[in-house]
Amino acid sequence: MKMFPAAMLAALVVALIPAARAQTSAAEAQVNALEKLFGKHEGFRRAQAKGLCASGYFVGNTVGRALSNASVFSGDKIPVIARFSVGGGNPKASDKSKSVRGMALQFTLPKGEQWLTANISAPMYFISKPQQFAPFMAARLPDPTTGKPDPVNLKLFSELNPETTLQGAYLAKAPVPASYGAVNYWSANAFEFIGAKGHSQFVRWQFVPQDGTLGLTDEQIKSLPNDFLADELRARVAKAPVVFDYKVQLAEASDVLTDPTQVWPDSRVVVPAGKLYIDKVEAANGGACDKITFNPLVLPKGIKPSADPVLLARAAAYGISLGRRLSEAAK
Repeated sequence: MKMFPAAMLAALVVALIPAARAQTSAAEAQVNALEKLFGKHEGFRRAQAKGLCASGYFVGNTVGRALSNASVFSGDKIPVIARFSVGGGNPKASDKSKSVRGMALQFTLPKGEQWLTANISAPMYFISKPQQFAPFMAARLPDPTTGKPDPVNLKLFSELNPETTLQGAYLAKAPVPASYGAVNYWSANAFEFIGAKGHSQFVRWQFVPQDGTLGLTDEQIKSLPNDFLADELRARVAKAPVVFDYKVQLAEASDVLTDPTQVWPDSRVVVPAGKLYIDKVEAANGGACDKITFNPLVLPKGIKPSADPVLLARAAAYGISLGRRLSEAAK
């Protein structure tokens, strides 16, 4: 009988996790994996669980109108509901963590259209294909004895899926954001802009704080409580709206459109297409953002999804998470 090294067996266990869940849909497996890793926190989102509702408006410009015929770029004030968040599935996560920050947006457009976006404080996503999601979470489950992930499983998963380490490496080098309003947010996924004459341009976008980014030093972090981001944003917006420049990165023919872990070269053209203004932050937890899924496939005419499988898979998982939250709230 052929014997396998322990390391290989561990890799096989991680690889076979999706097969063990054959009776569960891929979207359910993703949500279940989040609950298993972070715990089940009733009434909260399974990802980006800790968050804050805010609102404001968006004003597009002539550059945006040249790229896309979407009504969001009309130049009118477009109402926006926003949700700022800390990465992970724990609603009590520390604001000092090195996880991603999120800025999810709902644009309410004329003629009943909506545009939903889910943006993160890293230029890349943490997986390149949906099948990696549940194993990625499983590889990080804490060992009951040590309280930490099994280093063998984690190492092997990372070696088999090296692209899943890119976001973590980026966040490890970046400073902890001092404010939700002082950090860049990226789409990570690619989208297709359709112009007035049918011209197509694939893009990724980013929201860049007009007043610049601001990170915390180790000494500053020590003096802050675990929950400082919400109050900091409230105080900041009370003085003046937080403004983000909406910038669009234009893909070239050689750029990969279907792998959100791969960042496009810095040499790609980036153009300003509008500004986002956040002028109100909820005084307490809760608000209009709570029941919004921020499904990034809800798009207006003039913007289409790319064929990125990670992007296309997100809607189903978002729906399952929302259904569980609403059913828990109704108890």
